[in-house]
Formats: sequence, structure tokens, C-alpha cells
Amino acid sequence: MTLPTPPHPYLDSGLSLQTRLEDLLSRMTLAEKVGQMLQLDARGDLDDLVAGKLVGSLLHASPERIRDAEALVAGTRLRIPLLMADDCIHGHSFWPGATIFPTQLAMAGSWDPTLLERGARVTAVEVAATGLHWTFSPVLCIARDPRWGRVDETFGEDPFLIGELGAAMIRGYQGQGLDDPTAVLATAKHFAGYSETQGGRDASEADLSPRKLRSWFLPPFERAVDAGCRTFMLGYQSIDGVPITANSWLLNDVLKGEWGFTGTLVTDWDNVGRMVWEQKVCADDVEAATVAVNAGNDFVMTTPQFFDAAQEAVRQGRLLEHQIDDAVRRILTLKFELGLFDGARRQDDAALAVIGTEAHAAVNLETARRSLVLLRNDGTLPLDAPRGDAASVIAVIGPNADDQHAQLGDWAGASGQIPWLPDGHPRHLTSTVLDGLRDQAPEDWTITHARGADIGEEILDPAGEVLQDGQPRPKIFIPAARDQALIDEAVEAATQADWAVVVLGDMVALTGEHKSTATLELQGGQAALLDAVVDTGTPVILVLIQSKPSVLPPSAERVAAIVEAFNPGMQGGRAIAELLLGAIEPSGRLPISFPRHAGQLPVYYNAVRGQHGDRYVDLTQEPLFAFGEGLSYTTLEYSNLRLESDVVPLGGTVRATVTVTNSGARPAVETVQAYVADLVTSATWAHRELKAFTQVPVDAGTSVDVSIDVPVDACTIVDATGRRVVEPGAFALLVGHSSKDADLLTATFGVTPQASPTVLAEPS
Repeated sequence: MTLPTPPHPYLDSGLSLQTRLEDLLSRMTLAEKVGQMLQLDARGDLDDLVAGKLVGSLLHASPERIRDAEALVAGTRLRIPLLMADDCIHGHSFWPGATIFPTQLAMAGSWDPTLLERGARVTAVEVAATGLHWTFSPVLCIARDPRWGRVDETFGEDPFLIGELGAAMIRGYQGQGLDDPTAVLATAKHFAGYSETQGGRDASEADLSPRKLRSWFLPPFERAVDAGCRTFMLGYQSIDGVPITANSWLLNDVLKGEWGFTGTLVTDWDNVGRMVWEQKVCADDVEAATVAVNAGNDFVMTTPQFFDAAQEAVRQGRLLEHQIDDAVRRILTLKFELGLFDGARRQDDAALAVIGTEAHAAVNLETARRSLVLLRNDGTLPLDAPRGDAASVIAVIGPNADDQHAQLGDWAGASGQIPWLPDGHPRHLTSTVLDGLRDQAPEDWTITHARGADIGEEILDPAGEVLQDGQPRPKIFIPAARDQALIDEAVEAATQADWAVVVLGDMVALTGEHKSTATLELQGGQAALLDAVVDTGTPVILVLIQSKPSVLPPSAERVAAIVEAFNPGMQGGRAIAELLLGAIEPSGRLPISFPRHAGQLPVYYNAVRGQHGDRYVDLTQEPLFAFGEGLSYTTLEYSNLRLESDVVPLGGTVRATVTVTNSGARPAVETVQAYVADLVTSATWAHRELKAFTQVPVDAGTSVDVSIDVPVDACTIVDATGRRVVEPGAFALLVGHSSKDADLLTATFGVTPQASPTVLAEPS
């Protein structure tokens, strides 16, 4: 049987991608081309978006609207498929019943790229089954100011760790390539320096020199290019007066020129419009469209006026049509590679069976377990019956002890971005701390519960309900007052218990875009609650479920143990219960430092050397908990750090071995961290930087020799001219349990000189 010939070459799957692409492009009008560059909000008028503005991509489409949009595309002249996208940041955020993992900051506590790749693979499989093609993840921003509202979306404060974990998630999302039906497009965001805010204020002007950008903020994104990430999303902010959307140096010279990125760029929400109405660097929409296209942008997110403005810019000669063609080629290439023109990747009821499977829940549980960080323990944990043969009592106390929304965090159903899950994901899919202890504790133990305090509530901003771009105006947070009746109930529960598990932290109202905080203290009645429960004398285990580090009250110094969970996802409550009861071993390590007071900020470990003194006169500069910290249920000791050679040539590798001994009675998984200090540099530099890490099991009563390799090419600085170089001379390798001096062994080595420094990146 002879198959019918497709009506146009671009619909013929037997032809090459390039042939199909050029055939389609030759048939498109200017309006159709500009429409392809638009990514608009699917919650709007679909008829206008698809048939009127000829949109190339939609985001925030409900399950029903995905199918409605596909049907509308079938009625357009060229039937160019839509690229469907959404913020599937730590799972398929807005799909009922999807697997919701810990947030990125929580996942980073695992320090395990392989595990994160497996989690991203799960998310990709679930996302692809629903008719979406693109996730706006991973976030590669560096979290240096925890007042910023989006810290939970990051992997923490270290560029190397961020790069390794980000590359792993990119591999998981994109699978074996875009022809893999379970692959989805990954997005490296927010390029670049978006997190370097003023006062923690979201999207404020970033005070970054090109050298500072190259030193710490660009390397994770360069790592994403190396990992094959197909799309980059731009930050909201400006750097040195230039909005990222208009920053040709960053987009063209660095990203596309130096790094060879050939993928697709997408602006963040109304970046192009904001140049007119907020940043006020463009007089009108035509100028903004001209600037955006000239800078190399492809997809323009949620700036609908770009449709008319870009066409007008071409008519006025301010833009050339071939510039539009270049962007459209990149967009159409993605669609052809994904098989969208050939009917692939449409939403299918049968395919939806992969969502929320037991196998996916198992990966989620493993991720939650590995992400938990034990920060303090006086020996109370793991819990064991203190009454001999008598049944024990655990009082589970606190506003986050049974709050699924706080546990899931931002970008997860009820976090406010979409309207079709007002109550969030199905409640039975999330195990809270209370659920977990009820399920995991011995059957004859008693689990009691008291809320103890409220955190606060949101109210409408008097300035109005919407911003100029049509987005809802962020609400104002009002902390709850201390409620003595709630505290009395909690005190009574704690008094009658063998242990009190107090679960504190923050809530969705205190995290996310537009939701930066001026303070870091526990909000509402939480500090008063902790004070009162600690005063009962019952051993207190403080569990923190929060989007970012908080400043803890003085009573936290008197608790028996502290567990940092961040937002641990659907399986978090079970994982926490298992940890407290000793069913699993704590292995997480902090990806971010904890300040003692907001006035200390910044407290990240890799600060640049050089200041008067090493403390404030009224407070130490040391963080409460440092990057890389985390305890085990056993005693681990480092010894005998030795180098294969203490002189290494440029282009060589520093090879080290260290002995880790477990002198306790329980097994451990230890994260061995290796830092490098360049002892004398031509320009000021960080006193140490993470350059390698590895995880090893160490059985009770045994020692293991752990090998660490650090390429000399990684021992770089960015010099005063903006070049990333290795400067021959004296270095120190520091290996141990965390970034703290007391946790590290030191060995020195030299890098042999040559006539001129090895240049790894030339400035533009």
C-alpha cells in the first residue's frame, strides 16, 4: 500500500530536519514568525492566543487546556505545534497526583548528583506523559542572601556544587536526547546573577562587575552548556544598568560566543515589557522589541504586545526580518527534534498511568531521606524507649508538624501560581511529620499532637490586587500573635511525653517570587512556643521545615537535637520519622550556611580574603552552621591526608588519599569534601573553594582510604583583567567533613610555573 504524500515537505518525516525547517520557514508570514517567538499564559483567551497571536508556546496550561490548545492549533493555516512549558521545579508542580520531590535546596542537602539525576528522570517521565515538553528547571542561581524569597529554588551557595547538581538534573530531564519520548527540555536559569540582590529584594539591580560574574556566577551556567542544556532563561534584573534581556555581551559574546551555546533563549515573565513600564530603559514597546531581538532573545515570555511591536519594528527598518528568522529557526528546531510535527508527545490517557507510581514514590523517598541534615545531637537521637519495656510517648508539636503545604513548599499545587489546585495536591499523597511518626513508631508507642502556635497570614496589599503587567500583586504577610492557649496545650503535651518533636519553620506566604523577607527570625508564635516547650525539661528535637535558613531563638541552644529538612516533599514526613527512630542513617550536608543574625549577612563560606579583624565587636562573624556541615549517628575521624606528589604540573591532577575511620557502633555514608586555597594570588580571591567531593560508606568499627582527585585546571582564579587562569605557585588542599577550619586536614602542593599563566577563558 502506497502512503499518501504529505501536502508540504515540512510535514514529511522522511526528509531531513533542515529541509523541513527551511520549507516551513519559507511559507511563514512575518506575523506567523513573530507569533512563534511568543510564549504566553495559557490561562488567557486561548482563541486569541492561538488563532490571533499565532503563539509558539504556552505555559501554565491546566490539564484540560493542553488538549483545548492542541485542538485550536489544528485549525491554523500551518498547524505549527505548540511548545508546552511549565515550572516543574521539583516534580510536575501543578498536575494532580504527580510526584513532588523535595525542593532544590533540600535536594542539594544530599550532595548526590546521581540521585538528583534519577529524580529528574522521574519528573521528565511524568511531565512528558501529560503533553508538556519543557520544564523551567534547574535553577543555577547562587544563594548568598537568605532574605531573598527564592533561596528554596537554588542548590545553595557554592558554584561547584550547583554546577554538578544542575548538570545531573539536566541529564535526567533530557534523557537520551529529544527523540526520547520521555525527555523534556531542561532550562538553566536565571542567567545570570539574578540572585545577587540588594537587601535580598527580588529582581533588584545586581551589583556585579564582569570579574565578579566570571568568578562565581557564570561557572554553573557554563557547566550547563557542557551538559547539553537546550534552553536558558534570562534573569529579571539589570547588571551595571543593563537589563539582562538587553545584555548583548552576556548573551552573545559570552554564552553564544565563548561557550558555543547554540540552544534557545527565553525571557522571564514580561522581561521585554518591563524594560518599558518598570526599568524604564525603553520608550515604548517597539523599542523594547528591537532591543530584545538585537540582544539575541528567542522566546518572549508573557509580553503579548511584542506581537505587534516586533512587526512594526521590521516595518520601520529597526529590525531585519532575517533576525526574526534566526530566532524562529531555533524555536522550530526544538519542535522538529521533539517530534511535535509528527504527532508525538500529545496528552494520552493511557500514558498518564506513569504519574505517581510506586516506583517514582520510592525514588522520592530515597531523595527525602538523603536530603535530611542532622545539625545537632546530644545523643538523644535515634529515639529509643527510655522506660525499658514500657511504651513511649512522643509529642509532635508545631505549626509545620501536619502542614502538607509547608512541606511541599513553593511551586507545588497550592503555592499560588495556578488556580486549578486550590487545595493543593491530594492530601493522602503527602506524609507529614505527624503522619510519619504515627506510621513508623512502634505500635505500642503513643503519638500526641498539639499545634502550639500559628505562623501568620496574608492580606491584600492596599496598593491594589494586580501589578502593571497583570500579575497578581504579592500579598503582605502579617505574623500571628502569640497564642497562650495553644502554647499551654503544647506544654501539657510535652510534659506528658518522653520527647517533644517540635516542627517549626516558615510557610508558602514567606517564600517565592516577590516574597523576600526583611528578617530571618521564626515568625508568629514559634519562638515563644519553643521557649515554653524547652522549659518543660522534656528532651526537644527541633525539626525545621522551611524554605531557607532561619535565625533561631536562644532556646534552640538548649534542644537535644536539630534536624534541617527544608521542604522535604511528599515523602518527607516518613523520611523524618525514620531518621528520628534510627531506621535510617543521617547523611545530608548543608548546601548553604546559616547566619546567627541577619546583620551578619553575607556568611557564605567562600568569602574573599581581606578585612580588618575576623569578627564584629558585638557578634562573631562565624555562621551558626557552616556550608558542608552535617552529623551522623556515629563518630567519624579523618587522618593521614597524603598527596601522590606535592608538585604538580599545569594540566596535571592533584591526587590525594585520606583515611576515614568510623569508631562508633553504626554505619555511615560520609561526604568527603575537598577544598583548594591558592595561597598567594595576583588579585584578591576566596580563601578556599570546593573543588571535589565524594560519598563513601563506612561501616561501624572500620576505616576506609578515600581517593580525591582535583584537576589543576580547576585551581583557578579570575585575575584583575577578567581572565580565568591557573597561577603557578603554592596551594593548599583541605579535605574533611565540612568547610569549617576545625573539620579539615591540610596538605600543601605546588603548581610548577611556565612562561605565562594558562588562560582558560579570555574576557570579551
